[in-house]
Amino acid sequence: MKKWLPNWRIVSLFSVMALFLSGCGKPFLSALQPVGEVADMQKSLILLSTAIMTLVVVVVSIIFIYVVVKFRQRKGDKEIIPKQVEGSHKLEITWTVIPILLLLILAVPTVSYTFHLADVSKMDEEDTDALVVNVTAHLYWWEFEYPEYGVVTSQDLYVPTDENIYFNLEASQVKHSFWIPSAGGKMDTNTDNTNRFWLNFDSERVGQAENLFHGKCAELCGPSHALMDFKVKTMPREEFDQWIEDMQGTEHAADDTELAQAGEEIFAQSCIACHAIGADPQADANVGPNLTNFGDRTKIAGILDHTPGELERWIKDPEAIKPGNLMTGKYGDLNQEEVDALVEYLMSLKVDEE
Repeated sequence: MKKWLPNWRIVSLFSVMALFLSGCGKPFLSALQPVGEVADMQKSLILLSTAIMTLVVVVVSIIFIYVVVKFRQRKGDKEIIPKQVEGSHKLEITWTVIPILLLLILAVPTVSYTFHLADVSKMDEEDTDALVVNVTAHLYWWEFEYPEYGVVTSQDLYVPTDENIYFNLEASQVKHSFWIPSAGGKMDTNTDNTNRFWLNFDSERVGQAENLFHGKCAELCGPSHALMDFKVKTMPREEFDQWIEDMQGTEHAADDTELAQAGEEIFAQSCIACHAIGADPQADANVGPNLTNFGDRTKIAGILDHTPGELERWIKDPEAIKPGNLMTGKYGDLNQEEVDALVEYLMSLKVDEE
């Protein structure tokens, strides 16, 4: 008994810690802190199903404990078999009807929400004013195209608040899954078909995450699956329209500094085959992310701090940061001076006003 006691204490400690930690979450990455209609409905289903499961567990546990205590054989009692209830029509009906009722309670809102969330008919209307974003999942980064506006960006998704945003989801190499926990459940991105769904963001609630949310790949896709993140920037419609206008009007020219201009030349010689600048992709440009507004991003490669030092580290050895990425080995011939120039140029690619 004494040998088991320390182990039991450890198990109890970790159980209590797990219970408390399960309630932890941050507003930019928590399905239990919804910021839109889709996430609200899904959270309500989570709570409803949890309540039903808890009720079933409690009732069954009470009955079990009652039976064990009531009909246990006490010291001195004769070995008797309690009255058997097999074949009781009342009990058979009771434990058949109750599960059916519980399933109906869960099924009705589930089916209703499923059809509501699957309604993307507005995307197919001829004169629709719906905002449509084409999402392409690559190894290991995300591309976002706004076809109505001729704008393409990567890693940072910009969306307006208080309206439905409709998504066309695809993958270029292998299967991924698009997921913004605070906005709604995941949807697979496949290489052989396009999935469609919609999300929205409530302007009154996005402030709890300072208008910046985290997106994830929710499908095991390779060695850097856990590093395939993206950011979602929410803003009022007026600000979104201004961002679109800035993206359309940017000249994509380097800063006036000599180093940045040298970096632009290096980019044109070494990078343009894989990376696009502007709305019109170059040949094979979808191999790497669109870099039109690279200087405005919050992260480098989706995970690194957005600083010149981290960008230099990424350029020199991307494989050490994201194993299996398609940029590995592309920049091995650049010397330190050329890397410095390239960093200066990329960090100058901005469209947001300071």
